[in-house]
Amino acid sequence: MAKRVLLIEDEPNIIEAISFILSRDGWTVHTHSDGETAADRVRSLPPDVIILDVMLPGRSGFDILRDIRSDPATQDLPVMMLTARGQTKDRELAEQLGANHFMTKPFSNAEVLTHIRALLAGAATPCDPAEPNLEP
Repeated sequence: MAKRVLLIEDEPNIIEAISFILSRDGWTVHTHSDGETAADRVRSLPPDVIILDVMLPGRSGFDILRDIRSDPATQDLPVMMLTARGQTKDRELAEQLGANHFMTKPFSNAEVLTHIRALLAGAATPCDPAEPNLEP
């Protein structure tokens, strides 16, 4: 059975690109674009991995991550934050809230695949800015 990733993102071009990359790699990709209902979506059908944008309509990805980590049913799900905002304070907040990885836009296809595979395998460490490049 294909592993499931939930992409919580509101930019259609990003949704299309990541869905294509991951689907081609054998993932089942579910998408959600509303920050207000994103945590409910995670709880209703928990995925194997979550890709979570920081800036969403309704609620921020940081708020959603806080909800995911505070719920015993979802607290251990691997979460990769994805954002155009790559400031140190954003990375630090993501780490404090329990993100497993923090990636900035723009990104390479290989980078997305490498980190999602690592998250599924449990190899990624929390938001380490000095994390070595895992690309083959």
